[in-house]
Amino acid sequence: MAAVTDFFAFVSERWSVLAFLSYQHMSLVVQSLLIATALAVILGVLATRVSWGAAAAQTFSAVGLTIPSYALLGLLVGIVSIGVLPSVVILVFFGFLPILRNVVVGIQAVDSGLVESARGMGMGRVQTLLRLELPLAWPVIMTGVRVSAQMLMGIAAIAAYALGPGLGGYIFSGISRMGGANATNSIIAGTLGIILLAIILDLVLNLLTRLTPSKGISRV
Repeated sequence: MAAVTDFFAFVSERWSVLAFLSYQHMSLVVQSLLIATALAVILGVLATRVSWGAAAAQTFSAVGLTIPSYALLGLLVGIVSIGVLPSVVILVFFGFLPILRNVVVGIQAVDSGLVESARGMGMGRVQTLLRLELPLAWPVIMTGVRVSAQMLMGIAAIAAYALGPGLGGYIFSGISRMGGANATNSIIAGTLGIILLAIILDLVLNLLTRLTPSKGISRV
């Protein structure tokens, strides 16, 4: 009970700092996720337009996810130095992979008969993509986005190794002072903060998925 009281006192004393670091953490993840989503949708669509593209995209996604994030971050630090840039690069890279896979799967799952019907009604390839294929694939794409969001919350903590923003710094600080005053509290506060942010972001993305159904399909 004393440990719990001590932890709450620790959080209360540093609430403003933790709130700011939480904002940084969420901002880093959301901005990286937006970039990753845009890139994945563009490249995923292009991949489905060539015979070998879908298989290549799936292979790249599978292989890319086997790369240790810590090792890749260390490599990036040696190339672009420390700070925000390597943190954004590594988050965009790992966030891109699950979304790319789901974009390809989602578009491939669209009934080819519907696509042919849309083309027969005079819709061009771009119009068919925007009004039929992407809306139908949207739930699958958003599943990939949600998976990426959860993964990036943890990777963003690792980015603190390169002095990236967010709650990861609190965790690394606690580990480096293990056995010292408030070291455990620092680790727990950072970890619980990341878990809470992950839950909040997933709820928001789930709500976004529900509020953005395939409305355009009815107008095809």
